[in-house]
Amino acid sequence: MSAKPSWTYKEVGDDKTVKQWKMDGPGCGEVEEPLHTILGKTVYTGIDHHWKEAVFATCGQQVDIWDEQRTSPVCSMTWGFDSISSVKFNPIETFLLGSCASDRNIVLYDMRQATPLKKVILDMRTNTICWNPMEAFIFTAANEDYNLYTFDMRALDTPVMVHMDHVSAVLDVDYSPTGKEFVSASFDKSVRIFPVDKSRSREVYHTKRMQHVICVKWTSDSKYIMCGSDEMNIRLWKANASEKLGVLTSREKAAKDYNQKLKEKFQHHPHIKRIARHRHLPKSIYSQIQEQRIMKEARRRKEVNRLKHSKPGSVSVVSEKKKHIVAVVK
Repeated sequence: MSAKPSWTYKEVGDDKTVKQWKMDGPGCGEVEEPLHTILGKTVYTGIDHHWKEAVFATCGQQVDIWDEQRTSPVCSMTWGFDSISSVKFNPIETFLLGSCASDRNIVLYDMRQATPLKKVILDMRTNTICWNPMEAFIFTAANEDYNLYTFDMRALDTPVMVHMDHVSAVLDVDYSPTGKEFVSASFDKSVRIFPVDKSRSREVYHTKRMQHVICVKWTSDSKYIMCGSDEMNIRLWKANASEKLGVLTSREKAAKDYNQKLKEKFQHHPHIKRIARHRHLPKSIYSQIQEQRIMKEARRRKEVNRLKHSKPGSVSVVSEKKKHIVAVVK
C-alpha cells in the first residue's frame, strides 16, 4: 500500500486490479467506492509510489511503471520468470528502484533506461528491501535465512553488514528517518531494532499475545514504531523504550542528558555493558537462540578441523559476509 500527498492511496490485489481510494472514510449513508480502478493483465503482489512525481510501480510477474493519468503501464521490466513479491523506490535517487523475487534474486532497475541494472542471488529468498533515506546507494534486505543484509548497490558481491539476531524468517524492514537504524519484523513473533553498522540488535519488542509480525513501519518523527501481526492487531512502540513521553522540564532534560553521558562514559565497563545489553526474551526465542548457537559452533569447529587436516591451500576460508551470496549478474 502506498500513500500520496493528495490524501489518496493505492492498493493492488489478486483480482488483477489497481484501485485508488480517498483517505477520508465515507459519510453517513454513503457507499465507499474507489476513485479509479485499473484492470491489469496479471496478478499484482506489491506497489510503491514515486517520492516526487505522479508515478507508481507495481510488481507481479514483472515490474510495471505507471503514470497516474494513464490506464496502461508506461514501461514493463523483467529479468527471469519467477513472481516478484516486493518493489521499492529509492527516496534519494528517485529514478532507481529495487525488487525481490521468489527465485532468490534482488534486482535493481533504472527508470531512465527502462531496463534492469544488476541483480544479486542469495542462498534463500528475500521477502522485501528498504532503501536508506540518507545514503542513496545503501539498502537492507530481509531474508528467509533469519538474517538481514545491508548492501551497497555499487558492490553487491559482498554485503556491508550481516545482521543476525532473529530465529525465524524476517518478513519486513523499515529505516528510521535518520538513516542510522532500522526496524525488522519476523515470523518469530518479535520486532527488533538494529543500528546500521552493527550485526546485533539494540532492542527487541514482544508480547504474549503478539503472533507472527507481518509488517513494520518507523514514523516520520523518528519516535515511534508501528507493527501489524497475525492476530489482526496494530501496535505502537517507542523507538527508545526508556524515553519519557510528553513535555520535559529543564531539570528533567538536564538529568536525562547527564545520565546519557554517564552511560556513554562507562559503556565498556563489564557490569554496565551486561546491564545495557540484557533483554528479557520469551522462552521459545531463548531456546531457539541456544540451539542455533550450538549448531553454529559445531559448523565452525568442523570448518576449523577440515582446514587443519587438509593440504595447505586446498580449502578456502569464506567470510560470513560472502557465505550467503551465490552470484552477482550485471
